[in-house]
Amino acid sequence: MRPVNAAAVASLCMLAACSNENTDAQNTHQVGEPVEWRMTSTYPSTLIQLGTLGKRLETEVAKISGGSVKLKFYEPGVLAPPFETFDAVSYGAVEAGWSTPGYWAGKDPALQLFSSVPFGPSAPEYLAWFDYGGGKELFEETYHKHNIHGIICGMTPPEASGWFKKEINSVDDLKGLKIRFFGLGAKVMEEVGAAPQLIAGGEIYQALELGTIDATEYAMPAVDYRMGFYEVAKHYYFPGWHQQSTFFELMINLDAWNSLSETQQAQVEATCAANVRYGISEGEALQADAMAALEAKGVNIHTWSPEILDELERAWGRVVTDLVEKDPEFARVWHSLEAFREKYKAWADRGYLKD
Repeated sequence: MRPVNAAAVASLCMLAACSNENTDAQNTHQVGEPVEWRMTSTYPSTLIQLGTLGKRLETEVAKISGGSVKLKFYEPGVLAPPFETFDAVSYGAVEAGWSTPGYWAGKDPALQLFSSVPFGPSAPEYLAWFDYGGGKELFEETYHKHNIHGIICGMTPPEASGWFKKEINSVDDLKGLKIRFFGLGAKVMEEVGAAPQLIAGGEIYQALELGTIDATEYAMPAVDYRMGFYEVAKHYYFPGWHQQSTFFELMINLDAWNSLSETQQAQVEATCAANVRYGISEGEALQADAMAALEAKGVNIHTWSPEILDELERAWGRVVTDLVEKDPEFARVWHSLEAFREKYKAWADRGYLKD
């Protein structure tokens, strides 16, 4: 047996240690330093879909990232009032927020088109435009101007059109009506003579009960049922012409986003992609039982007449024309979506069975 050279062994051990240190440093750089972020929400965690999809991120991103990225969900108002989520994330007061882009029309009108569009696309078409029609690039450009990185992180199926205390037989019946309404649809309601208001979800029931508002739209039947609107309004209208599908978002302070490794960024994006799929499938599955439950409560479920829908669509045409003329960024996003939809129509009209 050859004698052991102690100096050589020591040298090799030192080299191995250095190699391990370099490998550890390289792995840390690739995987990223663990982060624990606060995520304020515009919706309570108990609100089905609108809130639960955000709460779901808390567990799913930790699992997918192996604990490298942790998001702590905070209820509305704990870290920031619901309608101040945008500023809180932009300024870095919190690292992340859960919301929908339609709330931020006052910050950037173009963001409304990344939430829901009156007489707009179904979920598959909306996703197709976002992922393959240039929507994602426009979305990120818009948010980066405000020091926010936005990720589409949830999606829901069509909403109901609203709860009314009295039956609506013509567009004239909407004139002067005080109604809680969201997003671009609110501008259509204003165009036809209604008086829309944006009220946070937790305040709607009381406003409707006290007569502060005469009517409201909010979400899908499964959500509206849990909100208890059927107790104070008995006329429920479909289809939800104003929101045929709705995007929800994970807003991340841009500096915080840029501090993540590529691996961590991919893990967050993968979590959000899975959340979109979950939202669509869960949302579709929940509605049938909710509709049955509402009928059992004595709710009168109505379908808008073709004449009323036609008038609302013409009003939307006037609204969007005005918005395009006033805001170049809104116009840029709208023209992108409009061009994609025009091209997509050749497939949509032929590829699917009609009811």
